[in-house]
Amino acid sequence: MVGRAILTYLEKHHPDWEILSPTRQDLDLTNGEKVSEYLKDNKIDCVVHTAAKVGGIKANSENQDEFLSDNILMNTHVISSAHKAGIKNLVYLGSSCMYPRDYRNPLKECDILAAPLEPTNEGYAIAKIAGQRLCQYLRQKYGVSYKTMIPCNLYGPGDHYDPEHSHLMAAIIRKIHTAIETNQQSVEIWGNGEVRREFIFVDDLAGFICAILPNLSKLPDCMNIGMGHDYSVNEYYQFAAQAMGYHGAFHHNIQQPSGMSHKLMDIETARQFGWSPTTSLEKGIRAAHADFIDKI
Repeated sequence: MVGRAILTYLEKHHPDWEILSPTRQDLDLTNGEKVSEYLKDNKIDCVVHTAAKVGGIKANSENQDEFLSDNILMNTHVISSAHKAGIKNLVYLGSSCMYPRDYRNPLKECDILAAPLEPTNEGYAIAKIAGQRLCQYLRQKYGVSYKTMIPCNLYGPGDHYDPEHSHLMAAIIRKIHTAIETNQQSVEIWGNGEVRREFIFVDDLAGFICAILPNLSKLPDCMNIGMGHDYSVNEYYQFAAQAMGYHGAFHHNIQQPSGMSHKLMDIETARQFGWSPTTSLEKGIRAAHADFIDKI
């Protein structure tokens, strides 16, 4: 999702740049030899590494081994091979899952590894942290500009809407769309809906990453990217219902997991570098819903 948004932004705003965007079919990032060959064979100034094996609570908790091993392999191959190929600039996309469970809010970049992680996605989080630390160690040892952006939860065009692997906002959009199409009287919410989450529209993140590329050397090792405020899951369902025109009810399935109770990120550092999200939640949900309709 993020990679696609970045590609779209660059094609529009920097048509003179030569952009390489291999698909999963073009380049298997779990194959270290292929990744190394690709990065050595192409004259690359900067790598933006957004690829990852991702999923929602259910997929993460039931496949911890895969989320750990696949992401460790991809991150290590891309970051290490970029360094060996002599590439001086790299942006690595982290995740708010890297932060401890129920630690403090807002979460600061220095809080990584300060306390135990959320158990339901620990495997994914460990892999993400390992990638961030590898970038940091290479920067410290060799002086390369390998920097980590840690966005809060993302939504928007290009998201995954599969019931088994979708994140919260994509799941909400799919559920409410289905309810509208099938005249459902009520939509199920996992847990009590009181946990709070922070979301940014993917195009806002993509634009910021592209704008900051010429100044990577000035950035800290890792930097949070978020809205600066959050809402409860129940509120997100209400926002989506309003944006999409659903007038039914909601009910809770408290047997299902909810995840961390609160996960708001401190974005003061990003603001110092010009971060200012512009897409309203209503506008973003409508754009994501239109993307979902195009895919079904």
